[in-house]
Amino acid sequence: MNKDTLKKMGDMRLHGMQTAFKTFVELPPAVSFTNDEMAQYLVQNEWDDRKHRSLQRNLKTAKFRYLADVNGIDFDNNRELDKNQIDRLFTCEFIKKGQDAFITGSTGTGKSYLASAIGRQACLLGFKVYYTNTAKLLSILKMAKADGSHIKELARIEKQDLLILDDFGIQSFDASGRALLMDIVEDRHGKHSTIIASQVPVKNWYDVIGEQTVADAILDRLVHQSVRVELKGESLRKLKKENNAEQTEKIN
Repeated sequence: MNKDTLKKMGDMRLHGMQTAFKTFVELPPAVSFTNDEMAQYLVQNEWDDRKHRSLQRNLKTAKFRYLADVNGIDFDNNRELDKNQIDRLFTCEFIKKGQDAFITGSTGTGKSYLASAIGRQACLLGFKVYYTNTAKLLSILKMAKADGSHIKELARIEKQDLLILDDFGIQSFDASGRALLMDIVEDRHGKHSTIIASQVPVKNWYDVIGEQTVADAILDRLVHQSVRVELKGESLRKLKKENNAEQTEKIN
């Protein structure tokens, strides 16, 4: 084995190619590649390794609340979910178009899970995603504003292909929160997508944001050409708890 070549591959961070080359030299002598086949083999392995590492990095930095995917979504009739609409969201075409999406519904109906599942699918397709609790994000930005570092954080948020704001509207916005939300929405408008998950119906967001002029400016940018999903039915957490209790009773 050419140790010098392997070291150079490692030094150049060609880890996929390095692993592939190690595998190749350990193959039986009867196995041989043409020059073109060898080049394709090494390059393909490097490509696959970089894609995998990029995906793992994106999933880690996205900070999803749940390890969710489309297979975990409950399409029970009581929820009145439009499967065709959900399937379209999972193509992530709305991200390519810079459209926003709103997911609303009562507590426990699966808003965070659905948002996380769409976000994970976006990561799988190569998009950069950031998931966060709305109040927590604004709190971080307010603290960062004290030393001016919020500009850097806003720039990072702006670059995300998909921003997921969860638990939107649980707390009303103060003047500082409204201003920061306006900055986020303005920076991303028409360029990148935002998913907002909220217990509060869209029609009541004006009251939550407060200050009519600012609320108008924010919602005018968000609502335009947005995709809306309303989750109905009982709390899934409550139903799961009840089912677990029933199973325990049967066992006892």
